[in-house]
Amino acid sequence: MAHYVVEKSPALRGEITVQRSKNAVLPMMACCLMTRDCIGLTGVPRLADVDCMASLLGDLGAQVTRSRDEMSLCGADVSDYCTGRHWVERMRASVLAMGPLLARLGRARIQFPGGCAIGSRPIDLHLKGFAALGAHIALADGCIEAEAQRLHGAHIYLDFPSVGATENLMMAATLAQGTTVLENAAKEPEIADLAELLGKMGARICGAGGSTVTIEGVTALHGARHAPMPDRIEAGTLLLCAAATGGDVLLRGAQESTLAAVIAKLRECGARVERDAAGLRVRGGELTGVDIETLVYPGFPTDLQAPMMALLCRAQGTSILTEHIFENRFMQVPQLRRMGASITVRGRSAIVRGVCELHGAHVSATDLRAGAALVLAGLTAEGRTVVTDVAHIERGYVDLAGSLASLGAPVRRVE
Repeated sequence: MAHYVVEKSPALRGEITVQRSKNAVLPMMACCLMTRDCIGLTGVPRLADVDCMASLLGDLGAQVTRSRDEMSLCGADVSDYCTGRHWVERMRASVLAMGPLLARLGRARIQFPGGCAIGSRPIDLHLKGFAALGAHIALADGCIEAEAQRLHGAHIYLDFPSVGATENLMMAATLAQGTTVLENAAKEPEIADLAELLGKMGARICGAGGSTVTIEGVTALHGARHAPMPDRIEAGTLLLCAAATGGDVLLRGAQESTLAAVIAKLRECGARVERDAAGLRVRGGELTGVDIETLVYPGFPTDLQAPMMALLCRAQGTSILTEHIFENRFMQVPQLRRMGASITVRGRSAIVRGVCELHGAHVSATDLRAGAALVLAGLTAEGRTVVTDVAHIERGYVDLAGSLASLGAPVRRVE
């Protein structure tokens, strides 16, 4: 089984191009289920979750081909409405097939979805939305089935601004009869990016990226080409790694507008982050503790809470991190403690007291972002850190070890 070997790093220096966003690509891939034409995506990252979604779509009858970073998806022969258990258990984003299948075939059946064990992530908002659009929902034998002859427009208020529910309902509503209004929708930039692709396919969507999204249903969609947005979570992780090592790194393609909360907290810590014509430049400094609360976008992203905690383990003073999104997202804490971190968890908050030194240890990546946090901690720790279970990391980062090594970090992936 592969693992990462991480040594204490000198200041990271150089430049690197940010990969395209996995969280934008996955729902875009599901769009192929809504048209007989082909969809072309450029800059698609080679990630385990992308491969998983491609296999899931293939099981449904879609044709998915790749050439370097180009992906072509054709749903002309899609006829199956049921996603297989083996894909669904591996990746929560598999639920994003439901809206497109329901809209096009009038039926969708899925196992309860899996993914990282970072807390309870119910899909009741998806199901309540489908029901409002006219679908009959049935639960039996560990499966969820939705059925409707044709969806109709509806006014839907989301009890929580769920990204997945917003995306799923937006896709389903594009082929519904009439107008759908989503209130309290998630505002993440990946949703606006998905709406841009759907617009190229002939959908009529207004307000995506805001709290109210209006979709006028159309009778059919056609093919389109699109380049997904840069990955703001990968960009944020690399910003934190550079700041933690006192580095000077240019992130090509990183978008300041999508990272405002992260940049604000890095500056509060003592790092310098500046906009560059090519992206963002970060320069490390003497870091001090800060208080952070994860919030829905545009607040501080829950996906960067764990890497930020790793950075704050070496910052001067005390920091308090409060997790509002997932109830089980401090899984990195026991691993960081093995490296000498001083962290106390009280309910939804973690109190981090900066220490003079972390030391290398054998640690395990319990989930995707916790794994990135352990790599970051290893860059600042004395001695050697071995991070196991890196399959979690590779669900969301394209060769994180190679990216850091290109900036001078002593990190390598070992089979």
